[in-house]
Amino acid sequence: QVQLVESGGGLVQAGGSLRLSCAASGRTFSRYVMGWFRQAPGKEREFVSVVSWSGVSTYYADSVKGRFIISRDNVKNTVYLQMNSLKPEDTAVYYCAANRGVELTTAAFVYDYWGQGTQVTVSS
Repeated sequence: QVQLVESGGGLVQAGGSLRLSCAASGRTFSRYVMGWFRQAPGKEREFVSVVSWSGVSTYYADSVKGRFIISRDNVKNTVYLQMNSLKPEDTAVYYCAANRGVELTTAAFVYDYWGQGTQVTVSS
């Protein structure tokens, strides 16, 4: 069992930055592929980014590539999402998720555990 708690969301102007954190419980955090997803009002949950067990391999949605950076600290049991050059269309609830598999999957249904989400609002 893994419990995930996101933090770091808030209100920011377009062009600004935010850093999201996701703290995980449990001693097997390093064995989980970790992903970030987001859901805007009236829209389906969409993939944002994913990082491998070691943190070496990452993958991004085209919409955030070059602006967002995912990373993890397996000592602190935490995964991060550094969001730069934010746009109003980045406004959403952001969720972190843990997957016991090895693939850097973008499919939400594959992930085993989810956090409660943190709101990110980007004003124009």
